[in-house]
Amino acid sequence: MAGLIKGPALFLAQFAGDDAPFNTLENITKWAAGLGYKGVQIPTFDPRLFDLDKAAESQTYCDEIIGICADAGVVITELSTHLQGQLVAVNPAYDQAFDAFAPKSVHGNPKARQEWAVDQMLKAAKASQRLGLNVSVSFTGSLIFPFLYPWPQRPEGLVEEAFKELGRRWTPILNAYEDAGCDIAYEIHPGEDVFDGHTFEMFVDAVGGHNRAMINYDPSHFVLQQLDYLAFIDIYHDRISAYHVKDAEFNPTGRQGVYSGYAGWTDRAGRFRSLGDGQVDFKGIFSKLAQYGYDSWAVLEWECCLKSPEQGAAEGAPFIQSHIIET
Repeated sequence: MAGLIKGPALFLAQFAGDDAPFNTLENITKWAAGLGYKGVQIPTFDPRLFDLDKAAESQTYCDEIIGICADAGVVITELSTHLQGQLVAVNPAYDQAFDAFAPKSVHGNPKARQEWAVDQMLKAAKASQRLGLNVSVSFTGSLIFPFLYPWPQRPEGLVEEAFKELGRRWTPILNAYEDAGCDIAYEIHPGEDVFDGHTFEMFVDAVGGHNRAMINYDPSHFVLQQLDYLAFIDIYHDRISAYHVKDAEFNPTGRQGVYSGYAGWTDRAGRFRSLGDGQVDFKGIFSKLAQYGYDSWAVLEWECCLKSPEQGAAEGAPFIQSHIIET
């Protein structure tokens, strides 16, 4: 009997490059299929792999993309708009850093950068519809993450107003995704205003309980926050429509704990690892998702601080396959 969960699949963003086989969609999908992946999550922000402008306008182009993947032996799981979604809402403290995610034509112009990001999100809705996809993955962006820790004391009403503004920015986008028959599964991630369950609830309230505001579940970010990622599934399973299979570990010392981000990747208390090398209880996660009837994709996102991407990708497909439960 087949498992509900589809997989294994691979998020291509961390592997795309200028050298073969990582330089074109045709090459990278054949490489992924050769490792045992059945699906690929495509970053819409990497022109080496995908042309979002063309995909939003041309069914012929989308059919070609579907064909390239089919010829390689994989299907498209979701389109990723993480970088564009991030730019829908940017605190001025991050203007310079996040300009790198946008075209040079809007650098130094936060208003133009945000308008570009919203346009990109709307194009991704159309592209998802043309590709026959019902889920996409993204970020909410951040208006107040610099105020994460309550010191200095936050001005009264700041958090509430920030989430109201997030709601004002995202509701029209979510409406466009509703028209396209597609979810936005937001990756709940430190650096975003939506970084845990509490803030996700605030966001859903801000967008009027929108049924397209969903979750891209990624336990690695919860390990680094010391959040109970299995109980999270119990609480929010109805809103989980995408899944990044990503490992992490948290090793506090007498010198550093959760806030160890100034240290280098290999020296942090919290760091990302290749599948099976960290502390995430994937048997527990796959069991919970199967229990609640999750029937979308299990997608490897690889960002290990030690292992090479090639080794991580090669080991990832059989790891995911071995955890999919035949219900």
